[in-house]
Amino acid sequence: MRAWCAREFAENGLSFAPVQANLGFSVRKGTVRGMHFQEAPALEAKLVRCTKGSMFDVVLDLRPESPSFRKWYGTELSADNGRMLYIPEGCAHGYQTLEEGTEMHYMASEFYTPSVARGVRFDDPAFNIQWPLTATAVSEQDRNWPLIERHDRSPK
Repeated sequence: MRAWCAREFAENGLSFAPVQANLGFSVRKGTVRGMHFQEAPALEAKLVRCTKGSMFDVVLDLRPESPSFRKWYGTELSADNGRMLYIPEGCAHGYQTLEEGTEMHYMASEFYTPSVARGVRFDDPAFNIQWPLTATAVSEQDRNWPLIERHDRSPK
């Protein structure tokens, strides 16, 4: 299975040059991570796959000029189906594990930059993301991201 091909991305009008690869591991089924993104000057695109177990992966469009602004898309990624999800710059990313012991891998087009790392709440009613399971574990950071209305009014 091909994990990534610069030529195929270019043929589909996508410019994606990964500079970092990351792994995530969740012990508990139902764990939610996200919704994460980075602001300028370190906007990042991601290519996400599940390497063990399965997960519901979500992209949330936060680009004001986009026709899908504030809309989300989710799909199941698993070690068995081998699917990947591309997360464009300016979009938030999150996932929920569907099995115990789920591992995910993603490549990012920008280095992790804590000073511009941001997030919005996974359960923000403004987005109404339909997670498949009740959340069993959510990090303190992810529980405390602002609701989008507060985020919109926060200083940049």
